Amino acid sequence: MTEFGVAVPSLETAGGKPATTTGKPLSVVALRKTYGDVVAVDEASMEIAAGEFVTFLGASGSGKTTTLMMIAGFCEPDSGTITVGGRDVTRLAPQKRGLGFVFQQYLLFPHMTVSENIAFPLTLRGVPKGEIRRRVGETLEIAGLSGFGSRRPRELSGGQQQRVALCRALVYRPPVILMDEPLGALDKKLRDQLQIEIKAIQQELGLTVIYVTHDQEEALVMSDRIAVMRNGRIEQFDTPRELFERPRTPFVADFLGAANFLPGHVEQHTGEHTLVRLDRTGGLLKARRHDLATGAAVEVAVQPGRLRAGAPGDGFCAGTVENATYVGSAVRAAVRVDGADAPLLRLEVPAGRAPVAGELVGITVDPDDVNLFPAGQGG
Repeated sequence: MTEFGVAVPSLETAGGKPATTTGKPLSVVALRKTYGDVVAVDEASMEIAAGEFVTFLGASGSGKTTTLMMIAGFCEPDSGTITVGGRDVTRLAPQKRGLGFVFQQYLLFPHMTVSENIAFPLTLRGVPKGEIRRRVGETLEIAGLSGFGSRRPRELSGGQQQRVALCRALVYRPPVILMDEPLGALDKKLRDQLQIEIKAIQQELGLTVIYVTHDQEEALVMSDRIAVMRNGRIEQFDTPRELFERPRTPFVADFLGAANFLPGHVEQHTGEHTLVRLDRTGGLLKARRHDLATGAAVEVAVQPGRLRAGAPGDGFCAGTVENATYVGSAVRAAVRVDGADAPLLRLEVPAGRAPVAGELVGITVDPDDVNLFPAGQGG
């Protein structure tokens, strides 16, 4: 197959899955790390399947990189266990875990050729020269770098150097590959391209990958599952779709989609829906059914891309468009809602059907796109 210049030898069966899964499962149980009075990681637990692409997503200081470093062996946990393929590696030195690691910095040896850089882990392991040549050639082909083996790192672009760093991690077939913000230093176009390339290689080879990023879009594009981290804890560990459409906490809803929040009270349940009376506007909003008591105080959360602007008499509230910004295929608008405290709603709507500044609009939303949280749960 070919993706953006990356030719990957096909390993697919008729069912579209890799013929072999080279990665191994990884288990993290109650992992904890403190630095003095600061709790960097607090009771983190997860089960990662063989061949799964998992991303640790969070802001700076959320604990994602510390968790990765404990899995790699560069940082020792205070408590908890880490197993790879059923083998306890919690107290093993990094070199004895056999894991692959790709950093944001390429860390290539400038005096070595591309082939020599990729061969380095095999040379350290005493692999015979003939086997090294074969594996390096295979790995260069996988990464779309055939013909680049004799070049020096300085003769490569940033994206090509990052592919070489990936090859160096792939070449000795590690059971798990750990990636710490590997695309952070690249421009957006190249970053988008390499996201697809890395995902294609991971799927074709059945690799187990743990990836760290603070970029929500990158996590959604690449991951089978995402661990959203905050203050050293895992807020939610789920598929990208579940995280975005069914967040379990206000923090996850806001972190992944900059959600709009409106306070209200559950008025009643009708069949498959929950009706919420909004506190500030008095409007009645229909949400999918939530297990909340009638009369309960709630926070309504809706992503900007799920709201629509229509005629002033439509929807659960009305307001005036304060500004509308064109961002390509969409327009981002801010609507000042009529009523007490005049909340500001953020919308992202298709450019061809966007309102303009000063326009009076009604706001509508599909009930299935509305999430409700008990008031006071926090963001």
